[in-house]
Amino acid sequence: MRSFLFVNFYFIILLSVISFALFLFFSLLSKSKWSVIVSIFIFAFCLGIVRFHLADVLAPPTFELQVGSNVSFRGKIVDEPSIGENGQKLTVDVQLLSKGEEAKISISTGLDTDYKYGDEIKFSGRLQRPENFITDQGKEFDYINYLKKDGIFYIMSYPNIEIVSRGNGNLIKSSLFQVKEKFLEKMNLAIRSPESLLMGGLILGEKSDFDKALRQSFVNTGTIHVVALSGYNVTIVAEWFMKLFKFLPQHLGIGMGIFAILLFILMTGASSTAIRAGIMATLALIARATGRNYDVARALILAGVFMIILNPFVLVYDVSFQLSFIATVAVIFLAPRIEKYFSWVTKSFELRDIVSVTCAAYIFVLPFILYKMGNLSLVALPANILILPFIPFTMGLGILTGLAGLIWYGLGVPLGYISYIFLHYELAVIGFFSNLPFAAFSIPNSSLFLTFLIYTYFIYRFFGRNIKSFFTEHL
Repeated sequence: MRSFLFVNFYFIILLSVISFALFLFFSLLSKSKWSVIVSIFIFAFCLGIVRFHLADVLAPPTFELQVGSNVSFRGKIVDEPSIGENGQKLTVDVQLLSKGEEAKISISTGLDTDYKYGDEIKFSGRLQRPENFITDQGKEFDYINYLKKDGIFYIMSYPNIEIVSRGNGNLIKSSLFQVKEKFLEKMNLAIRSPESLLMGGLILGEKSDFDKALRQSFVNTGTIHVVALSGYNVTIVAEWFMKLFKFLPQHLGIGMGIFAILLFILMTGASSTAIRAGIMATLALIARATGRNYDVARALILAGVFMIILNPFVLVYDVSFQLSFIATVAVIFLAPRIEKYFSWVTKSFELRDIVSVTCAAYIFVLPFILYKMGNLSLVALPANILILPFIPFTMGLGILTGLAGLIWYGLGVPLGYISYIFLHYELAVIGFFSNLPFAAFSIPNSSLFLTFLIYTYFIYRFFGRNIKSFFTEHL
């Protein structure tokens, strides 16, 4: 609620104190179960608003006064540059020590200079606030809050930039980014483009070198998730890590697996989908180590709670977070229910599971995609079904190709050639379906109310029986 409406901070503090007092009263004296539940709910509701309020900081006054003016700053690049087809974006942290203020600025610049994480730069240009814009599908993109969730209040387009020094970033992050760069370099030597671009997207979520046509073909076929480092990709990488450390004693192997997953998420930029999948994979490994049962639904809730406490803005303003959770809910609750309709599909290579999971995820995320993005792909199901069975093996080959290339180029070439065959097939499938005249349509005016009704129906179908039994027992 606090994502949409401002609530007086002091009123919430007062309400939280009252709800906590009621909780103590009802739990110690009254013993009323429903009263205890209501007081806990109100208290948790207040804590959520307080957490968002603490995260929702105002823009620094000194920077605000300079919006629209030509300014000169000195700052540090605090994230890996995001490289696109025609330019790159730098996230620069500027600290005004004399004023005690700090702000992040998103800088758009050309590809002529190779900027790195940790570079200290001087730059001068016109300071601007970001503005929302209309996408190609006719939807308004909330660019202001999209940047705000990462603490970015300002943008600057093509300023004059001078590199002052390098290597000022966190040592661990710098090392991981260097490893990723070297890994991609060796893998690209063994696999030619554009197949190498697909492999980089599969393993590390790298889409920087995708041209507009290739990127659009993934969107039109509903396969963009395979190069967006989705939970599916992270889960596959986690399984490969577990196989890699299988020779170690169980607890040590699990510990190494968790550590490797953490480093992998940091190396790939810690996107919302990667963090969510990483938390769930880590909980699964902890459950295995402690002999506890792993409840995937509870793991999903824990992952969501942790991420929202860490950054409350992701709940409403991060589309990748929302899509990741909607798709995971579909895999957990809808896929088992519709699997019986695919009894005619062979179980070889887990094809039946892949078909049912793909259909469940697509059915469940479609209303949200139509509302948020306005893109309807009519070929998503066949395209995903034809390529997903090969993705785990392709990713495994890609990891081995890169690792072998780091040791010696000659070791990576044979593996790269085999990888190329699978990648070429996957790109051919995507290219074929994306070129069909009816592959995708834009629907710019999908209703929020209709989307809400659809998901209300889904929730009722999934949990209606449990809700009824709960109220029957307690009322």
